[in-house]
Amino acid sequence: MKKIVMSLMLLTASFIMSAQVTTPQASPSGEIDQMVGLTEIEIEYSRPSMREREIFGGLVPYDKMWRTGANKNTTIEVSDDVTINGENLPAGKYAIYTIPQEQNWEVIFYKDNENWGLPKEWDEAKVALKTEAAVYQMPMGMQTFTIVIDDLTNNSAMLSFLWENTIAALKIEVPTEEKALNSIETTLAQDPKPADYYAAANYYYEEKKDMNQALAWMNKAVEGYGKDTPFYILRKKALIQAELGMKKEAIKTAKESLEGAKKAGNDDYIKMNEASIKAWSK
Repeated sequence: MKKIVMSLMLLTASFIMSAQVTTPQASPSGEIDQMVGLTEIEIEYSRPSMREREIFGGLVPYDKMWRTGANKNTTIEVSDDVTINGENLPAGKYAIYTIPQEQNWEVIFYKDNENWGLPKEWDEAKVALKTEAAVYQMPMGMQTFTIVIDDLTNNSAMLSFLWENTIAALKIEVPTEEKALNSIETTLAQDPKPADYYAAANYYYEEKKDMNQALAWMNKAVEGYGKDTPFYILRKKALIQAELGMKKEAIKTAKESLEGAKKAGNDDYIKMNEASIKAWSK
């Protein structure tokens, strides 16, 4: 009996010693994982809130370096070399520091990303890139500091910092074209599948490149799929034909896509094909 009591006491003591108070963070952490074209961009940061404070020109002074968030470094990691405002930033992980000003922000990408706030000793040799972000005023306030990657295209995106009534934004350009063209050349030179020909044709169409080449690849994709060619691939073939001025052929292909969409019960493609057939028939 004494052994049982002793064991219970030890278990209780262990529970008390391991228990911890858990409360919300004042500046909760946030993460962004965004593909821009073929480049992955990851951002980690802490998100302070206004709490009835004046932010820019107050809590965050103008013309002084800011950690760009709270707590440990705000970081950005890019999987490829990218271009920011026309200047190169090599692939890697960086701390983001900013110097807010009323008309623009200076944005600094710093190689040492393991600091808590600002580095104790600033090392200019660790600066990978300095650039400027344009500043805009928001019609509505943003209570919590927010970073967004938006205005996505295959080749670029906008990196924006939002807080209070301010947006500071800069453009990131990614090497999608180089990577895509290399992938197309390498894959089509080996053992390409119908899906590879379709992907190559679709990329050329979306980027408004050589439409004749796009159609040649699309024909190979359709040939490979045969009678099982998906309606969405036929739809894209029709669009390429229309882009080349081949309206009669485009209508024929769109009708094939329309029948496939009807069998699949896809209302969106039914409407798109019907609208295109009507427009191309004029």
